[in-house]
Formats: sequence, C-alpha cells, structure tokens
Amino acid sequence: MIKVKTFTSPLKVFHTKQELGQMDEQVNTFLSEKAGRKVISVSDTCTTDDNGATIGIIRVVAYEETA
Repeated sequence: MIKVKTFTSPLKVFHTKQELGQMDEQVNTFLSEKAGRKVISVSDTCTTDDNGATIGIIRVVAYEETA
C-alpha cells in the first residue's frame, strides 16, 4: 500500500542548517522505525510570508509499506 507522510518545520534566520538537520533526523527515524518501507519519493517546498521571505519548509515522503 502506498502512503504519504508530511513533515513541517519553521525556519528562522541563522538556524536553518540546524532545523533542516533536525527534519532529516525526523524523516530518517520515521523510515527506520519499521522495516519494509520502500521510499518512492521525497519532495521539499518552502512556505513564505507576505513579503516573499521563506518562513518554513514542508517535506513530503511517499512510501510503500510492505509486510
């Protein structure tokens, strides 16, 4: 069965590298928690405020869950 999991993180000035590292950790932990998950796709997109400044990131992981 194909499933989708979404991860989000706010991004703050001068903390972006740390926040992206934490998001990577969350995704890796999620994928390693249960054997049998086959990653199909990973996609990132940024969210912006009214002025166009990046304020957050959304990561979507599509995966197949096998027995």
